[in-house]
Amino acid sequence: MEKITARQVQDLLHDYQLDHDGHVTIESLGGKSARARFEVAKKHLRPGDTVSGPTLMALADVAMYAALLGEIGLVPLAVTTNLNINFLRKPAQKDVYAEAKLLKVGKRLAVGEVTLYSDGETEPVAHVTCTYSIPPPKHRQDR
Repeated sequence: MEKITARQVQDLLHDYQLDHDGHVTIESLGGKSARARFEVAKKHLRPGDTVSGPTLMALADVAMYAALLGEIGLVPLAVTTNLNINFLRKPAQKDVYAEAKLLKVGKRLAVGEVTLYSDGETEPVAHVTCTYSIPPPKHRQDR
């Protein structure tokens, strides 16, 4: 399989409207990992001016999807089967970035974790575990 680039994943996210209107950027990809950034706008804040939980979950899911596609290729039908998030501290009212790491990639399932940070902060705001279902080759609609 040829190496997939962050730009190719970004294009796929855009094509399938998974880039949240251009707010999510894949910054790096490779080595069973990905780094993604969510450009936070006022519409992503909840009362109290903190980044909303759904925004954090969306970023974690996209970052894990990117890490997985970096390993298996552009397979749009790979889907989330489980996502568990632990909110650790209030995110600052600024961009959030995600560090995704695959722990295991099997034939049908992939498991990974994502740590989320407010831009410029060293302590994480959330920790996420994810499981993805990988379609069998005969059911893939690779790009």
